[in-house]
Amino acid sequence: MIYEIFMPALSSTMTEGKITSWVKSPGDKVEKGETVVIVESDKADMDVESFYEGYLGVIITPAGESAPVGSAIAYVAETKEEIEEAKQKASAQGSGQTAETAKADSDEETPAKLVSSPTAASTASIPDVVISSPRKSASVPSRQIVSPRAKRIAKDNSIDLALIAGTGPNGRVTADDIEAFLKPAIAPATAATPVNAPIVTAAPPAPKAAPTVALGSTQALTTMQKAVINNMNQSLSVPVFRVGYTITTDALDALYKQVKTKGVTMTALLAKAVAVTLQKHPLINASYSDRGIEYKSHINVAVAVAMDDGGLITPVLKNADQTDLYTLSRDWKGLVERARAKQLQPDEYNSGTFTISNLGMFGVDRFDAILPPNTGAILAIGGSRPQVVATKDGAIKVSSQMQVNLTADHRVIYGAHAAQFLQDLAKLIETNPQSLTL
Repeated sequence: MIYEIFMPALSSTMTEGKITSWVKSPGDKVEKGETVVIVESDKADMDVESFYEGYLGVIITPAGESAPVGSAIAYVAETKEEIEEAKQKASAQGSGQTAETAKADSDEETPAKLVSSPTAASTASIPDVVISSPRKSASVPSRQIVSPRAKRIAKDNSIDLALIAGTGPNGRVTADDIEAFLKPAIAPATAATPVNAPIVTAAPPAPKAAPTVALGSTQALTTMQKAVINNMNQSLSVPVFRVGYTITTDALDALYKQVKTKGVTMTALLAKAVAVTLQKHPLINASYSDRGIEYKSHINVAVAVAMDDGGLITPVLKNADQTDLYTLSRDWKGLVERARAKQLQPDEYNSGTFTISNLGMFGVDRFDAILPPNTGAILAIGGSRPQVVATKDGAIKVSSQMQVNLTADHRVIYGAHAAQFLQDLAKLIETNPQSLTL
């Protein structure tokens, strides 16, 4: 029997999926539950496992290309003798005899879980779903697997990937592997080296020129950029309003100086402060749906992170209100590392109930953020800087202040709700930030 491997949808808006690499080659034995192909979602590279045992007969959609959702991307033959039959089916499909590939394209788009079924089954209702997850298999494939970001760094620095030993899951070469290879190695001291002689280091690589785009040209969108555009288009249909607030950060800054040596980040401090405040304002953590206002059972704070390839991702600190500050900081570090390596699981970037966008580290004093889909509010945080302020008793002093702007869905949240939330957030940060460490 010949089985088709289909490109299915990960979400209701998904129309195409892009293949990062094939772990198996035509003719290779395929075990049930074994990784066959790696597909690129908008935020992560996903392992896709086979639902059937057999032999990979033919690959229809090669690595680097995309396929429409529901179209066949490969055939699996139950026996070696049927491999030729699989090739004939693929040939017939390529010549237009299979209707489902009439819309095949090579455009980049968010891929999804792989679905497989016998060719006799109707492709209009794909019955079986193959397990799909981020790169985490312990087995080492026979071919070198390289993340897209690692490929770009290697290409920019003229590095032969054959020289790199991958430390990622399944022996995958990650961006960290390439960057470690680029670091200048320290030459060991020898017996002939004077004790006080300076240590000689290898010459660092020439600084990499900033990528340039030829004027008048058009640059194709990445998968992640397309996903961001799709989310932004959805946001256009939401009636939002914005409320700004000035928060004095002297006490928060003092606390940060105390705890940063223990690994606590400002991101974790802000996320914790927001999460604790959301406990008092469940409506700000809610979202609109056709059924009504959905009050979330958890407070999951998503924090926007810019990616090196120009995309945007929002790793999620789950149950941020119940997680201690130090664990929250460790979790955040791991999330960012996996995000940049495109190894986040979908639940780690799409389960946020409230979002923070912080551009303060770039010197931005204030800005407005666009509301992400399926959430009720997002907080834009500007940088903290010294300001001359007047106290209640008429004195003048210098205090550090930051501007925050809340963008909210007016179908769920009204102006008074937003104002009360920001008042309580400011009160916590200004008068009792030490409570965040408890």
